[in-house]
Amino acid sequence: MIGEKISGRILFRKGEWMMGARQSEEWQAKTRAEYKQQQRTENDSASGSGWIRVRLIPIWLRLVLLLVMIALSITAGALVGYGAIGGGKATDVFKPSTWTHIRDLVEKEK
Repeated sequence: MIGEKISGRILFRKGEWMMGARQSEEWQAKTRAEYKQQQRTENDSASGSGWIRVRLIPIWLRLVLLLVMIALSITAGALVGYGAIGGGKATDVFKPSTWTHIRDLVEKEK
C-alpha cells in the first residue's frame, strides 16, 4: 500500500511517493536524477551491499528445457496426428517407411 489512510488523511512512510498539492519544497527542488542518486546512496548505506540476483533456473538450462519441450511437442503432435486423426497405428509414425510415403505424397509430380 502506498500510504495509510487515517481519519481522511493519507500518511506516507519515508521514501514513498507523495502525490498531491502538499509536496515538500525539498522534493520539488530535486531533479529526478538527483532523487535517484540520493535513494541509491541511502539504500547502499542502509543495507551494506546491493542486491544480487540469483536465478532459480540458469538461462542455459532454460534453453535446453525449451528445446526438449519443443521436441516432445513435435513428437506428441505426430503421434496424435497420425494415430488418432489419421487413423493409422500411432507407433508407425517412427518408421522410416511412413515418412518416405508422406514425402512421396507431398512431392508427387503433377
